[in-house]
Amino acid sequence: MIRLVDYDPRWPAMFEAEAERIRDALGSLGLRIEHVGSTSVPDLVAKPVIDIQVSVASLAPITTYEERLGALGYAHLALDDFDRVYPYFRKPAEWPSTHHIHLCEAGSELERRHIAFRDALRADARLAAQYAQLKRSLAALHHGRTHESRESYSLGKTGFVESVLAGPSSD
Repeated sequence: MIRLVDYDPRWPAMFEAEAERIRDALGSLGLRIEHVGSTSVPDLVAKPVIDIQVSVASLAPITTYEERLGALGYAHLALDDFDRVYPYFRKPAEWPSTHHIHLCEAGSELERRHIAFRDALRADARLAAQYAQLKRSLAALHHGRTHESRESYSLGKTGFVESVLAGPSSD
């Protein structure tokens, strides 16, 4: 089963420490480093994984990021077409990971959406509680021992994320 835990107040400091290491490794390539995902939302249940979004001017060549992030213990996991717009790195290379890095182009829609979703959850405790309930339901359905199962868990949240990003209904 996907393991969810209560919010840990150490997560922001863990993010800051890792962000500093990433800044050092990427230098001027890392234009913006943001704590995203459920560990970035106070009081939200989460998988104990620090999700980090790194905005860069260009995703190419990916080998540059593989080398620099690899020196920090991250492994690039290519995810088909999605890899061209939001490359994913995890540390350690074997599951379960403690940290994920998602690269995106600065100014892109993906950059905006992930930060907007995080900010919406931070601003609305009711919304965060609904999201926590959905996550618990999905975690009970998916064992999480395979990439496919973890992907199903993630995809199960898509409708909720899209509805939050669409904003309040005018019905």
